[in-house]
Amino acid sequence: MIFDRLFASGGSKVLTSADLARALAARSTSAAGVAVTTERAMALSAVFSCVRVLAESVGQLPVHLFERIGDDDREKRKATNHPLYDLLHYSPNKYQTAQEWREHMMASLALQGNAYCQIIRTGPSTRLRASELLPINPEAVTPRLDARSGAVSYRIALEGGESETLPAEDVLHIKLFSLGGVVGVNPIRYAREAIGLGIGAEAFGAKLFANGAQPGGVIEHPGKLTQAAYERLKSSWDERHQGVENAHRVAILEEGTKWQSVGFPAADSQLLETRKFQRSEIAGLYGVPLHLIGDLDRATFSNIEHQGLSFVTLGLMPHLIRFEQRVAVQLLTPEERRRYFARFNVNGLLRGDMTARAAFYRDLINLGVMSPNEARDREDMNPRDGGDVYLTPLNMAVNGKPPADE
Repeated sequence: MIFDRLFASGGSKVLTSADLARALAARSTSAAGVAVTTERAMALSAVFSCVRVLAESVGQLPVHLFERIGDDDREKRKATNHPLYDLLHYSPNKYQTAQEWREHMMASLALQGNAYCQIIRTGPSTRLRASELLPINPEAVTPRLDARSGAVSYRIALEGGESETLPAEDVLHIKLFSLGGVVGVNPIRYAREAIGLGIGAEAFGAKLFANGAQPGGVIEHPGKLTQAAYERLKSSWDERHQGVENAHRVAILEEGTKWQSVGFPAADSQLLETRKFQRSEIAGLYGVPLHLIGDLDRATFSNIEHQGLSFVTLGLMPHLIRFEQRVAVQLLTPEERRRYFARFNVNGLLRGDMTARAAFYRDLINLGVMSPNEARDREDMNPRDGGDVYLTPLNMAVNGKPPADE
């Protein structure tokens, strides 16, 4: 099993995530002179915060397998007797809970643009069912499309140049939007300039404070220093003045030496403005509102709630639909798809605006635009008896009677 050879502990054939990253990650250098890799990008606080928010948001949402009841496609119940229910809701494998698995998959999606799992199937040969979902490091996977048949296969890189190929039916592949249709775009690679500038600005600030928050300069000496004198002066200066703890200490210069600054103040390089702009740009890259990653400069009581709702509908929902549809395609048979479906419950993230939602439903129901059962369906509630009636306001009736249906 590929999972055993990639991630199991012990054994000489195991290739760790760090080994894969060093051997397989595409090294790309930004114009800022910084090599932007997944590891370096995650070291940037803005990227780490965005990935954490996305991963934890998807991880905390309950996902259930539902069974359709009847022909109108509105009534449903939780399919607790289906083996896939426990796999999605409780634990997809022996070492991860469902929440941990969703966080892991979302983090891979945010950093690599692709998330992969090997599907382990058990049961009679005529009715194999998914019994485990085992994550595979995206950096070890190369999807391949057969131009003639249209079939997709996945080449998994192993230790020592070895590889193994899995057919599409044995791989759960969730991907971001794709330029070629097979592989999702890699956000880190495509945004390497923005991330590289952020890393460069952060490194510049760290170096500035490492040198006592003072710009660089030169020490002038009227004569010629011997090598021993030069080494002693350099060592003494570094020991006494380098580092934040030595900032603003009084310099004592000997034998007519003089200090001359040749750098430029941090304000002139707009260090803080650059870092703020890059934080905003990276948040936009991931569709995460700034207040969720600790930037409250533009947050107000009047807009922060709407930003949260916008994050659910525009930031999270595309990812949730990717998960739901891949579960249907990869983990359910064509016959089962007509009867079963997976659905995330996002109501928990929208509870802060229940008053506005209640008013929205009330107005539409009173205007006859929506029936009570349609409102209940939007809240993942089963229909009630008599709930399919559309109300007609009396002031909109024709000759005392509701308008006839067209």
